[in-house]
Amino acid sequence: MKYSIIIPVYNRPQEIQELLESLTHQTYQAFEVWVVEDGSQRRSEAIVQTFENRLDVKYLEKKNSGPGLSRNYGAAHATGDYFIFLDSDCIIPQHYLEEVHRSLQQEYADAFGGPDKAAPTFNKMQKAISYSMTSFFTTGGIRGGHKRLDKFYPRSFNMGYSRAVFNKTKGFSGMRFGEDIDMSIRILKDGFTVKLIEKAYVFHKRRTDFKKFYKQVFNSGIARINLTRLHPGTLKIVHLLPALFTVGLGILLLLALFIDWRFLWPIFLLMLILLVDASARNKNLMIGLLSVPAGFIQLIGYGSGFLYAFWNNVLLRKEKSEAFKHTFYK
Repeated sequence: MKYSIIIPVYNRPQEIQELLESLTHQTYQAFEVWVVEDGSQRRSEAIVQTFENRLDVKYLEKKNSGPGLSRNYGAAHATGDYFIFLDSDCIIPQHYLEEVHRSLQQEYADAFGGPDKAAPTFNKMQKAISYSMTSFFTTGGIRGGHKRLDKFYPRSFNMGYSRAVFNKTKGFSGMRFGEDIDMSIRILKDGFTVKLIEKAYVFHKRRTDFKKFYKQVFNSGIARINLTRLHPGTLKIVHLLPALFTVGLGILLLLALFIDWRFLWPIFLLMLILLVDASARNKNLMIGLLSVPAGFIQLIGYGSGFLYAFWNNVLLRKEKSEAFKHTFYK
């Protein structure tokens, strides 16, 4: 079985270097790598060339069209039986491909995905943001953990599917964000099998500060409304929770301001839960402290984006909502 790893990149040459370095240590060797430069000003070609004697790696360059269409461009050139899509801000454990191959040999699936984690080398901010995106208390565990409030949909930071899936679905859409969930929904609608490979995790850096993180999750909230319009019936209760939290938080703050500060006790309780859980999981109090604002930013950012798009697209019936498109890749 041969795998084609496809990595779209936009102005992130330093991340490609770390990712390719991690791929040189894979214990399963039957794979090729395609780096797709999506119209970057800061190109990665020189870095990719330094790995040509250590990896079966190819470099492709195209005009900017977004991550989804860049993945399709790589898949059209790839020669593997399965296409594996990774984000450029990931680092891959050496057993990753071995776990993927073992799982697919034991139980075939047309498509698969895996979780993401924080590497031991990540800084405290990265670990706190990683916690907020994977914790049951902030995302419902829907991004590949053991506990989930919704079915598993592979995400593009760690996603694979067969050549047959690509031929049938024609790959990712041109959506700038939410394109991975759209892809997963279409895979399931076409009757293909999908599974979670829990041991095939990646180390995902995500955004490096709270401002960039807010923009990312705000875009994700908008994407959920877009996905609901494209695929009616896919909106679940878990997707509504951040919006309900955001509205509820505003109400509690108003009640505390005008009536009694004790209305804030649910907020303090959630802060305590995040602090204790994040500190215990990371064995570090400072990460726990950073995880409190990270968790609130995740919930409020996603909830605000969801409400913003709901107001514009559903109530006002506008065609689409503007997101942070100019900073989406930064």
